Amino acid sequence: MDMIQTLAAEFKLRSSYVEKTIELIDEGNTIPFIARYRKEVTGGMSDTTLRDLGERLTYLRGLEERKEEVLRLIDEQGKLTDELREQIEDAQVLQRVEDLYKPYKQKRATRASKARERGLEPLARVILAQEETAGDPSAFAREYVNPEKEVETAADALQGACDIIAEEIAEDADRIQRVRTRTWDKGRLATEAADPEEKTVYDMYYDKSEPICRIPNHRVLAINRGEKEKKLKVRVDIEPQVITEQIEDEIITGGSIFEELLRRTCEDAYKRLIAPSVEREMRNQLTERAEAEAVKVFAKNTENLLMQPPVRNKKVISIDPGYRTGCKVAALSGTGKLLAYGTVYPTKPKEDIAGTERTLQKIIDKYGCDIIVIGNGTASRETEEVIARFLKKTGAPIQYTIVNEAGASVYSASKLAAEEYPNLDVTTRGAMSLGRRLQDPLAELVKIDPKHIGVGQYQHDINQKLLDGALTGVVENCVNRVGVDLNTASPSLLSYIAGIKPAVARNIVAYREEHGRFKGRRELLKVAGLGPKAFEQCAGFLRIEGGSEPLDSTSVHPESYEVTRRIMEKIGITGEDITSGGAAQLDAKIIAAYPVKREKKRGRRVGLDGLKDALKEQADDGARLADSVRAMAEDMGIGRPTLNDIIAELKKPARDPREDAPPVIFRNDVRSFDDLEEGMELEGTVRNVVDFGAFVDIGVKQDGLVHISQMSRKYVGHPMDVVSVGDTVKVKILGVDRQRQKISLTMIV
Repeated sequence: MDMIQTLAAEFKLRSSYVEKTIELIDEGNTIPFIARYRKEVTGGMSDTTLRDLGERLTYLRGLEERKEEVLRLIDEQGKLTDELREQIEDAQVLQRVEDLYKPYKQKRATRASKARERGLEPLARVILAQEETAGDPSAFAREYVNPEKEVETAADALQGACDIIAEEIAEDADRIQRVRTRTWDKGRLATEAADPEEKTVYDMYYDKSEPICRIPNHRVLAINRGEKEKKLKVRVDIEPQVITEQIEDEIITGGSIFEELLRRTCEDAYKRLIAPSVEREMRNQLTERAEAEAVKVFAKNTENLLMQPPVRNKKVISIDPGYRTGCKVAALSGTGKLLAYGTVYPTKPKEDIAGTERTLQKIIDKYGCDIIVIGNGTASRETEEVIARFLKKTGAPIQYTIVNEAGASVYSASKLAAEEYPNLDVTTRGAMSLGRRLQDPLAELVKIDPKHIGVGQYQHDINQKLLDGALTGVVENCVNRVGVDLNTASPSLLSYIAGIKPAVARNIVAYREEHGRFKGRRELLKVAGLGPKAFEQCAGFLRIEGGSEPLDSTSVHPESYEVTRRIMEKIGITGEDITSGGAAQLDAKIIAAYPVKREKKRGRRVGLDGLKDALKEQADDGARLADSVRAMAEDMGIGRPTLNDIIAELKKPARDPREDAPPVIFRNDVRSFDDLEEGMELEGTVRNVVDFGAFVDIGVKQDGLVHISQMSRKYVGHPMDVVSVGDTVKVKILGVDRQRQKISLTMIV
């Protein structure tokens, strides 16, 4: 198999890009580094494409290794034919290789292997030859009777021979694939209650049957969970007679005295050997497909959550709600520093609302806080009501918002939290974490195991290794896409930077604490465990504000500093332009430095003709800039993708991509569940996206569900095609189930 051509075809990429990218991966370069700083080599592949390519490359290499192993094992048995070798070498998937190897695989004793040991294989060959058209099958079997080998009668001999034939039928690779295909196309996944009298959340699956090839992924995972909890019984239904007849047509020639015997053998081969195996495979295939999709959904949701815009330089009062033990309060500076903390009791059983208001007012008066953050867990609704009334009463120019507190308790009780804040109790750490999630979601959420963030479906039911790998990749992509401040980043944040392992991240912080602020990126080479290769991978993603080198505050890689300085000199830009927020009129300076002759229209007409002239002139300016950039790339001897990135940094150094995300919705009044009415139009924030829809926060304790069918008048393949976590959407209430506390929404307004 030509892996490069295979990958190029699958990913629709040039084979030269694939080949060079594989070389970069094999050299130990990280995905974020390759995606950002080797665009000329990869053709501009995204970090997601690179990860997918890497995973597929690993699979194909594993496939080739397994082929070599199987060929060796069969050859050692002296059974490797040219035809078999060709079939194995041509196999495109691992399943095909295993099917071809199955007849030669060493296995535990079977009915067929025992029959072979008893000398019954020659009889099996006679039966399969189907050359005898007259006589009694038992007559042919008598000569194989051998009590010493436990073949007491002719019937025993025939049964043993049929066992051999059944196993051979069941181990034919092409036949098994045909059965698989038919089972997938025509089979149904059927479920029933383990106890029909018991009421469970799986009621809808108590008597249900659905085509295997069309069952949605989220239902597969729900059924698996119900089966695991012993609430459901699950089976694969398919008409066995049709498949058995298909096998008979392949085996039986007709007219032989062994015809009826072979019919029973074909039926036995399917029911005893093929059907159970194929059913397991179908269930596994459904589960793997569902898990892969669930991981994809979870990863995308996590990415959108991590990439929510930070609320910078705002002093925050963070409240972690509770009942009996009260609400933990933490006041944070604009940089997340703890200013004050304590406990208030606005909810039952104490309901000390006056005391709560005094405490909040005292904090506001002393620290001038701008925003109140409330966790969405237990007692959130009641706490929100108190806060809304307090703000309305005081008239303070303060707003509040609700944040998802999933994982906060896990973090606050973790070893990491104890190391960061050894003198604070668990509850105060949790309240601080909620406030910091607003101030910088990425920096705070990386401290939590991604699967605890709570923006997926059935994440605890799926392959944890698969989930962990995907989520780690997502966090790495996000952290490196944004970049981090080398002089303020936590070890947790630094450990996700390309080339930096957790131990090195701790060494960076230790070096910073001992020697003070890093003054330049090159100083990283003094950190224990951080060598030249790690420096190459990480340097471009680490920022230094106010250092000795202005370019250290940008995402320009040190390897490009020399050419960047030449560019700056050529177009008249100084280091001050970078440190002050970016070079003004950069496009004009590039065009002036690399003039391209273009005819310019004189004068401008009015009306529609004038609009056409303006659009034409705008297009001409864009073309002129592109020509100038092309000329600059040739002059500087640099690839255009890298040059474009450098120019973007000179325009707006260290631009935060999170600025493009929808802003946080703030409130100053509370909405009750009782306020909701059918037909009401509201604005909300998407909190989670799953296969069947999206959950939207509309300002009450319970998020409303927009079913996939209510997202658009057009066909929607997946909810993620329409919305993402963090999006602000307009919705209309379709229905309110007050008893079950459920809200149905539509985006078709």
